[in-house]
Amino acid sequence: MFHDGARRRSVALLTTAVLALPAVAACGASEEGNVPAAAQDLAPAPRDLVANGSTLTWAIDAVPGTLNAYQADADTGTTRVTGAVLPALFTLDDKGRPQANPDYLESAEVVEREPRQVVVYRLNQKAVWSDGREVGAPDFAAQWRALRGKDPAYWTARNAGYDRIAKVERGKDDLEVRVTFDKPYAEWRSLFTPLYPKDVMGTPDSFNDSARTTLKNTAGPFSLKKIDRKSGDITLVRNPRWWGDQPKLDQLVFRKVAPKNRTKALTAGRVDLAQVAPGEAERISLARRDKGAEGPLAHGPGAGRTPADALMSWAIANGTEQEAAESEQLAREQTREAVAAYAAEQKSLAAYEVRKALEPSFTQLALNGADGPLADERVRRAVARALDRKELAETVLKPLGLPAQPVGSHLALAGQDAYEDASDALGSQDTAEARALLAEAGWKPGQGAARPKNAGASGEPAGGEEGEEGVEDSGNEDRPGDDGGEYIVGEDDGKSGERGGPMLPGAVAAGQGAALWRQADVVARQDGDGKAEQGAHAQQGGPPGAYAPKGTAAPKESESPGAEGAAGPLAKDGLELTLRFVVPSGAGSEQLRAVADKIAEQLEKIGVTTAMKKVPSSGYFTDHVASGQYDMALYSWPGTAYPATDGRPIHAKPVPAADGSLNVAQNYTRVGTDRIDQLFDQAVGELDDGARKKLIKEADARIWAVAGAIPLYQRPELVAARPSVANAGAFGFATPRYQDIGFLKKGAKPGKQDRKSGS
Repeated sequence: MFHDGARRRSVALLTTAVLALPAVAACGASEEGNVPAAAQDLAPAPRDLVANGSTLTWAIDAVPGTLNAYQADADTGTTRVTGAVLPALFTLDDKGRPQANPDYLESAEVVEREPRQVVVYRLNQKAVWSDGREVGAPDFAAQWRALRGKDPAYWTARNAGYDRIAKVERGKDDLEVRVTFDKPYAEWRSLFTPLYPKDVMGTPDSFNDSARTTLKNTAGPFSLKKIDRKSGDITLVRNPRWWGDQPKLDQLVFRKVAPKNRTKALTAGRVDLAQVAPGEAERISLARRDKGAEGPLAHGPGAGRTPADALMSWAIANGTEQEAAESEQLAREQTREAVAAYAAEQKSLAAYEVRKALEPSFTQLALNGADGPLADERVRRAVARALDRKELAETVLKPLGLPAQPVGSHLALAGQDAYEDASDALGSQDTAEARALLAEAGWKPGQGAARPKNAGASGEPAGGEEGEEGVEDSGNEDRPGDDGGEYIVGEDDGKSGERGGPMLPGAVAAGQGAALWRQADVVARQDGDGKAEQGAHAQQGGPPGAYAPKGTAAPKESESPGAEGAAGPLAKDGLELTLRFVVPSGAGSEQLRAVADKIAEQLEKIGVTTAMKKVPSSGYFTDHVASGQYDMALYSWPGTAYPATDGRPIHAKPVPAADGSLNVAQNYTRVGTDRIDQLFDQAVGELDDGARKKLIKEADARIWAVAGAIPLYQRPELVAARPSVANAGAFGFATPRYQDIGFLKKGAKPGKQDRKSGS
């Protein structure tokens, strides 16, 4: 599931290529409300069509460093293992909604709101740990004490929600748990999932150390048998004490396969299920298309050679120039070997199919507002208004046959109850408005000195990056100005430097900002019919967006190359408006760089120069994004079923720390406001669902208005699977139901038939 109970983790998007797959139909609004933009793709099958026994091998990126989901270095591997072996009181459905898990809960509800909120859990009386002890109140109490944040001996990643609990008590018996809150907590369903036994949570030593490497006491459909860190295999076996539907598999093996090695693992048949990059997915699709075809493949090594190329190669190889002939003969032999190897791999890849959906995460453009040009909110808004987010989404998703709709919220994704498109608080793409905002901020056409090539966000030299070991050009050798991993978009590329830019009168910046905040209020107060509530804030009128002050005009057509043309470079106080765009350089990040290039092209139209800086993928996030060494960057956040809890640290206003540094939590854009913080605080304690949804929407509208993070598109989820694998693949929002995963019986076909559980 995508809420791991510990924290939200940042993910850099490092996928690429084009996929020749049939399109997935986009889902629109329905009478039931929001629906996911693309359905999950699991090859669903009722349990009576899934064979009993056998082993399924599932690729993960790495053996997790910890099995404690509440520690800072927990990762997706941690989530996979704990999801199969530990209690999850609430799981997520295909719309990302928390659902009570009947394997562990008979009921869970708020029984009192005043004077304090009280939640009572009634546990399944059959639920037991693998040592035979019942899952009960002592486990809840131990987990609360470990995670509430009052004992620094526990090395916890976060305490959100647990810090609002006053006490955890035994009810009528150990199967009834009564949780009383000091402060109301609307997202209480996020708590106690996963639930660890009291022997893990009971002491700091067991929490900090023991649970990192093993889980001796479990209570899921599977138990942990062995972790072989040398081979990279984590082996789970059926839990003999499991009381629910029995797992269809005898063994579930999570196997370490680095993303760059997925093709090799698939062709060797070492895995049954593996998330893959678009390029790998395309090869699988082509392999299935070509299965049984005669003759050479029309793709792969040598496929682009024309008859004329082949004739020329033959002539050189058989010519009288000995050195050239030998070189060409060697090249021809190497090509033949590559073609044969590729054909053999394609034959093996035909044993798999691609299952695809939209991942419950989204990629955003982050604008570092700490200092430099982007510290001015007008410049951030101009950048945001220059973006054609639809085009950027299509760049990634359209070639994959997935719906390409821009994400309209920072706090939820299409299909979730909390999702509402609040992007109107900022406004749609508008080149003229973007130019006007820049003019209002003082950026005018003219000559200015460029910022240092290795400048950080502040414009000061960052140091230590030019010529950094591991920096790759990644196919950008032909780009103008490419020097040591950095190039200036549009520099020395033959384009005219005489382009005109906006010549605009000044105005009062405060008026523009106030107008935008009023617009955010209007958007936040729209009801379900799209009509704004009447009130002081709703009196402003006009279309929504981040507008320059009244009287600040866009350039006339005679003064510029047109709305769609490129504006001339802008400067202020003798410095050119250049934004440093940090992108990862390694293999697998081609797709991210393609999006960055599109953004650079769009910004060039408003006179913003982009300096691309390619850095090693291994340190892209920690060394540049988290540390603030960037002006613009692309990275992803996982979606969440609990936006008030998980959204606050990502969008909280940075505060000065005692040592003088800036405490940004997870807000790597360094942009926030007190009002946004207040709205999150109100939402997390608002027990009325409707009122909480309005608060979330208002917070989102204001996040759009400050223009620190611009959501672009939902990430693709592409999974290679053997066709016989049932109930697994591209899960979308949903939590995997591990006991239902297996292989189809001979002759059985997957489908959407809904039957009662079988043997």
